[in-house]
Amino acid sequence: MSTKRTPRPQGKLPAAAAPRALVDHGFVPVRAKLIEVAAFLDRVERHGAADDFRCVALRTAAQVLLDGKPERARRILERLSDPTTKPDAVSTGKAALGAWLPPATVGVKVKMKVKVKVAATRR
Repeated sequence: MSTKRTPRPQGKLPAAAAPRALVDHGFVPVRAKLIEVAAFLDRVERHGAADDFRCVALRTAAQVLLDGKPERARRILERLSDPTTKPDAVSTGKAALGAWLPPATVGVKVKMKVKVKVAATRR
């Protein structure tokens, strides 16, 4: 006995399957990114750089992930972005830092300690 099925348009899932498919598709990559953030925070803490304004901003923004409110991506981006609306009178000429440096610290040099450990490979 042959059963014919109507082919489903490629890339489309039944509405009931959409929530499960969304999780199936996105969970593993997001899990990896979350572990990467945790590893980064562990490294900066281990090397005494946890008080860098960017790390502080990252930890503050991460609190949004657990607050249960909508539009997490927008709110995290806003926490990491410069909230001012007027351009600087004089450009510093420097590239973006990834987090907003509050005015009280403008003009203060950002100290960055970089330690690189090279692990010996076994042969």
